[in-house]
Amino acid sequence: MNIKQHIQNLRNELREHNYNYYVLDNPAISDYDFDIKLKELQELEAKYPEFFDANSPTQRVGGEVTKNFETIAHEHRMYSLDNSYSKEDLQDWEIRIKKLVDGGIQYTCELKYDGASISLTYENGLLVKAVTRGDGFQGDNVTANVKTIKSVPLQLKGDYPPKFDIRGEIVLPFDGFNKMNEERIELGEEPYRNPRNTASGSLKLQDSAEVAKRPLECLLYNLTGSNLGIQTQFESLVKAREWGFKVPDTAKLASSIDEVFEFINYWNVHRHDLPYETDGVVVKVNNLQQQEELGHTAKAPRWAMAYKFKAEQVSTQLNSITYQVGRTGAITPVANLEPVELAGTTVKRASLHNADQIEKLDIRVGDEVFVEKGGEIIPKIIAVDFTKRKPDAGPTQYITHCPECNTLLERLEGEAKHFCPNYNGCNPQIIGRIQHYISRKAMDIDGLGGETVALLVNEGLINNYSDLYELTKEQVMPLERMAEKSAENLVAGIEASKQIPFERVLFALGIRFVGETVAKKLAKHYKSIDAIAIASEEDLVNVDEIGIKIAQSVTAFFKDEKNVLILNRLKQFGVQLEISANQLIGQTNILKGQSIVVTGVFESISRNDLKKLIEDNGGKISSSISSKTSYIIAGANMGPSKKDKAENLNISIINEHEFLQKLN
Repeated sequence: MNIKQHIQNLRNELREHNYNYYVLDNPAISDYDFDIKLKELQELEAKYPEFFDANSPTQRVGGEVTKNFETIAHEHRMYSLDNSYSKEDLQDWEIRIKKLVDGGIQYTCELKYDGASISLTYENGLLVKAVTRGDGFQGDNVTANVKTIKSVPLQLKGDYPPKFDIRGEIVLPFDGFNKMNEERIELGEEPYRNPRNTASGSLKLQDSAEVAKRPLECLLYNLTGSNLGIQTQFESLVKAREWGFKVPDTAKLASSIDEVFEFINYWNVHRHDLPYETDGVVVKVNNLQQQEELGHTAKAPRWAMAYKFKAEQVSTQLNSITYQVGRTGAITPVANLEPVELAGTTVKRASLHNADQIEKLDIRVGDEVFVEKGGEIIPKIIAVDFTKRKPDAGPTQYITHCPECNTLLERLEGEAKHFCPNYNGCNPQIIGRIQHYISRKAMDIDGLGGETVALLVNEGLINNYSDLYELTKEQVMPLERMAEKSAENLVAGIEASKQIPFERVLFALGIRFVGETVAKKLAKHYKSIDAIAIASEEDLVNVDEIGIKIAQSVTAFFKDEKNVLILNRLKQFGVQLEISANQLIGQTNILKGQSIVVTGVFESISRNDLKKLIEDNGGKISSSISSKTSYIIAGANMGPSKKDKAENLNISIINEHEFLQKLN
């Protein structure tokens, strides 16, 4: 046997032993024998570097240092999940989805592990990329660190597709977490707070050799890609297991919400026996074609729902109430608490939401309050322990003036929050707007963070986001923690933001109620900031999904002379305030005013490409058939109930080829 073949045989043998130990939890050889074989392979690879393999078992020890993690766009977006907290919530969800798909629905129930979300990309059976969730559209490339996790296969086995992504959670088992903390305490260091945050932080360590020392595991649950040859979610879990992934074997098929709840009730008790943190159950429509039919909202898939186990609660004392000013001028009261342990973290603050909430719960300083941490990052006060109230505790008087600029607060009819109307003179609003402008989903300015923005405003160097484009390296270098290279990167990042497309610039402007989705709709409809600026409320509400509240906010923004001056400066600096010619290629208004339902399986075009064509040509995609539906584009396996409804409403049904002919 030649050396190359011997090296390859050793690699294959070690991969199999690795799989048996870390995935199946069924080792076939002792740790000592494994280490001997690994050492032999390391020596051979050092002696014969021409046979190097980036996915060799020897590469798991780490050693690669990453100073800056590259940002990578996800080929397939990583969505969030909608949450439910009761059987009624799940029943309502089932009613909604049954209106949108034909035939019986089965569900795959899986435990929701609390870790750091990850997307792994495999090509020809080899791990080529590991990317964090980030904002769902793009994340950080942490491939070198993820390669050190023993339960992540570097090379697959079996009948895997040529290319696909698989999503999962990087978790830190309780045993490993406790051992790490014991070692830290022995060294006189602060223990880590909880497994989830420690797992997430591990992925961003610069030295992958340090990551290799941590007992991280990767639990996978979702395959994403084209032509994977899989029909159901449950089948995808079975297949992923066969290919070498660590897929929890707790998943179960259910034929009704009652069966789903049996699964939930069982794990609500037995979750405490698991080796990992889990905070709920994820319920998915099992049939992948039905998943496609159901599609997504702007934030989450319609075909999945997370059920959150009841949140943990503790009681502690409310020491004081302070008030924060947001970038829109909204005032948020904050409870400052006696520090208390809750769900693995020390809680010192909680949101009180608004004046109505304080009055409803009758919250007073000095009260003993019950604090809950559910799906939210910020804990909330849910009740007061009136048995412990002090006799002299007077009712809470909500503030009347802005805590930052002392302007008289306003509260508009129908609004829950109070607002500071000093839009251009209240420091937290100015800082908040600029911080929003530079954020990742908006202008994504490299080298500029929230703290630096606050410094720039407080030093008088900028007063609005258009001032950013006049900053020089010499101006920012004297700032705290700002070296020459950092200053150069900041100025370069601001310059690069001039290439950000119009829809994201529109979102970055921070117009109240104009989020990402609304910004896309307005940019697509009006094509330029000038067209939006002269649009009336009546014009705006005629745009798809734009209501009167948004329309009023948009028109108010453009009536403010200071905003107009800022926009004119942005134009002069070359910021993209209209859709570029390249973006307009292939876009028409042929389908303007038409509401189209897409259903079934298509041969010559993917469902996503079909939907993109509809939107690019001015049409609106509807998920359900109604009297407002213009027509239906139907592929194979269109459900009989949809067909009956279309016939009853006299709505025409065309196939994909007829639709493409319409577009010529």
